[in-house]
Amino acid sequence: MANTKKLIQAAAGAAGGEALNVEEVFSTYLYTGTGSTQTITNNIDLSGEGGLVWIKERGLTRNHHLVDTERGIGDGIRALRTNLTSAEYYQSGYDAYEVTSANSNGFSVGLNLTNETNRSGSDYASWTFRKAPKFFDVQTWTGNGTAGRTISHNLGTTVGCVMIKNLSSAENWMVYHRGSTGTDGIDGQLNLNSTDAATDDSSQFNDTVPSSTVLTLGSNAEVNLNGDNYVAYLFAHNDGDGDFGPTGDQDIIKCGSYTGNGTVGNKVTLGFEPQWLLIKRTSGTANWILLDNMRGIPTASSGLTDSVLKPNKSDAEALDRHVNLDATGFILNDGGTIVNGSGDTYIYIAIRRGPMAVPESATDVFAMDTLGGTSPTPPAWNSGFPVDMGIYRLRNSTSNFIVNSRLTQGKRLVANETDPESGESAAKFDYMNGYYDSSSVNSNYIDWMWRRAPNYFDVVAYTGTAANRTVSHNLGVAPEMMWVKNRVDTVDWWVYHKDMGANKRLYLNQTYAALGNSTAWNDTAPTDSVFTVGTSSQTNGSGDDMIAYLFASLDGVSKVGSYTGNGSSNGDSQNIDCGFSSGARFVLIKRTDASSNWLVFDSTRGIVAGDDPVLVLNTSNAEYTTTDEIDPYSAGFAVTVDLSGFATNVSGANYIFYAIA
Repeated sequence: MANTKKLIQAAAGAAGGEALNVEEVFSTYLYTGTGSTQTITNNIDLSGEGGLVWIKERGLTRNHHLVDTERGIGDGIRALRTNLTSAEYYQSGYDAYEVTSANSNGFSVGLNLTNETNRSGSDYASWTFRKAPKFFDVQTWTGNGTAGRTISHNLGTTVGCVMIKNLSSAENWMVYHRGSTGTDGIDGQLNLNSTDAATDDSSQFNDTVPSSTVLTLGSNAEVNLNGDNYVAYLFAHNDGDGDFGPTGDQDIIKCGSYTGNGTVGNKVTLGFEPQWLLIKRTSGTANWILLDNMRGIPTASSGLTDSVLKPNKSDAEALDRHVNLDATGFILNDGGTIVNGSGDTYIYIAIRRGPMAVPESATDVFAMDTLGGTSPTPPAWNSGFPVDMGIYRLRNSTSNFIVNSRLTQGKRLVANETDPESGESAAKFDYMNGYYDSSSVNSNYIDWMWRRAPNYFDVVAYTGTAANRTVSHNLGVAPEMMWVKNRVDTVDWWVYHKDMGANKRLYLNQTYAALGNSTAWNDTAPTDSVFTVGTSSQTNGSGDDMIAYLFASLDGVSKVGSYTGNGSSNGDSQNIDCGFSSGARFVLIKRTDASSNWLVFDSTRGIVAGDDPVLVLNTSNAEYTTTDEIDPYSAGFAVTVDLSGFATNVSGANYIFYAIA
């Protein structure tokens, strides 16, 4: 970033004008209708900043329902439907129905009239776009029928896409997209409510590319009929000029185009991992495809499908294989005409995955729960945040450690075994406060849950090549510990840890001491943007689906570290300082210079000054409860010598650990 830009942002920050993160301007929020008033808290300031709320009932044939602050929210019902040409649906006096208010941290829905926002028992997806320069804007106007009419807007950058609807009359939704061009290189209009290919007609946008400040209209009734009222939703296109994120120079939205090749694996590079995608074929007829990572865009693996909605149709959510995500873009998992027909052209809008803000509290990104301990209805495991990885098992009897993740939802791995990925139909992640569908109650189950967040934790799915290569990630710092598993082969989990170095690895499912190996990480330490894998099939099997879990130390939240044991007699102890203030809630310990188990401790089961419940990550054994391995310590945890136990503090022995506050 240029020094001038840094100084400007520093001055803005001092005045309370820090750069926005994507989670402050966009949200996908899933909820279940109640038929009565409920508040959707997605932390988007609609009442102060303005914006758009787009809602769709997922399980039934219902219209898309759009409201915005420019037309008014809460003054009766003022709905638009992307799947219809109808004028604005307006019901005066129905202030307590449908979307009832725009709030400083989201919106509220009320009594049910149309079944489009709050039918009792129905599942809904909502997408909230906050007005912000270089991201999104809403404008309204009254048409004058004059070609060349300009409408001012506040994007202040390249206009990526514009969706316009005539509020007064039944007309098509008119869409401009910078990636859709006609024969003159400018106009290539699309209709959001239809499957039609792009058409070339100067009467919509007057053969004029929108500028950073104005939108130019033609005289067509879809955009500028004299006396009719209109609304426009404007999406920015960031191209290395975004002003977002902790550094104030990151892109969060891309409006681009690509050419299909008919082959699975065709990649569209964005420079970030998307969380929301809108795709349309422009060279021929096809539905608009709307995807988001909350409803599910699982990455490549046999049998995994995306949850698809179509803005041009009222259809219920469908399952199909279209797209995979990676750290720098999306990969087309379909060779058909919908998203990847050979030689066909497509446009897209992509919004960056959040959060971008570095977490300040461990409770925002790590949680533990017992099955039914908080609520015996779905989600079975309650976290208080959207979960990206969960590990669960029974504590009181023989049981495997089951690993589920959002990027592979519907499939599971077993941390204590070499087995390839297998089906897990109940492992659903489309909840805002946990994961897994089950109404069972069994307090002997324990689940540990992580959320992806900068400087703390990341998950990367990739396809192996069997050649030395780098894999991009979004951790934001160099990973200090990595767990990697080949998802399709019967092989061990391999572990990298910064204090062993890049020429060694451990097995997560074995007791072995650290072993020297250059084929795992190619003798190369990871960086803040990539990690390196060698030729081993465990970390880079040719054509195999792989997954990597990346962990880092974050002040006051997590600690990846090591220590040397100092005990010899029973009861000898050592304090391990993690920089915490109220002790560790989760601790994982492994001795590296000799054969030993991976030991799991947590405060839900008990970290006490005495015998501690301990689970062994590399086995399916029931919990051990008669040894004293660790004790509470406010800055982290303490390790002790229990000669009858697992030896967490043997004099001169080398240990690695991972702790969460």
